[in-house]
Amino acid sequence: MGKPRSPKGRSVLVAERLAQSFPGDVKALCELTHDNAFQLLAATILSAQTTDLRVNEVTPALFARYPTPEALSRAAPEELEGIIHSTGFFRAKAKSLIAMATRLVDAFDSRVPHSIEDLTSLAGVGRKTANVVRSVALNEPGLPVDTHVLRLSRKLGLAAGEDPVKVELELNSLVPAAQRGVFSLRLILHGRRICAAKKPLCGECTLADFCPSAGR
Repeated sequence: MGKPRSPKGRSVLVAERLAQSFPGDVKALCELTHDNAFQLLAATILSAQTTDLRVNEVTPALFARYPTPEALSRAAPEELEGIIHSTGFFRAKAKSLIAMATRLVDAFDSRVPHSIEDLTSLAGVGRKTANVVRSVALNEPGLPVDTHVLRLSRKLGLAAGEDPVKVELELNSLVPAAQRGVFSLRLILHGRRICAAKKPLCGECTLADFCPSAGR
């Protein structure tokens, strides 16, 4: 089989190859531990500028103390900051978590909304977080674009540019709606484990035979 010449052709092959490397559905591929959409929303807010592993270390205590939006909305900032301290930027994150939970209670009957517009109206929630929650917990189309997806999209010749929203829209045109969540999560895992920014393991990469950047 020849090398795919178009972004669409490459996206199909990327999806096929990474599905073999990282099998499973969105829930299995998501590395943030959670039981429901509210927990995933909080965990994703906490994941900014830290690792999923670090977040998973603090969320059991967080959700035991604040199991619902109502409980989190009433949290004392100092107590919440103590629980999430190790994730970094703990004061800003605590403020966002309390404001997010308060708006869930006041505007959405304590339920996590489904639309991008409603989700991004919550404190601490941008398009990336909204798409994580939509695709993993709400069974909605969503293609989160983090630094790995942004970087690999350029390296693989799938999308150009530095703007995450534009890249998301470009990738949306290549990937069927039902597959966007797993496509993004598999790119993220591939970026973490194989195609690292500083030292990509091209010799171990299942995409190297058609990747425009392989060996560079």
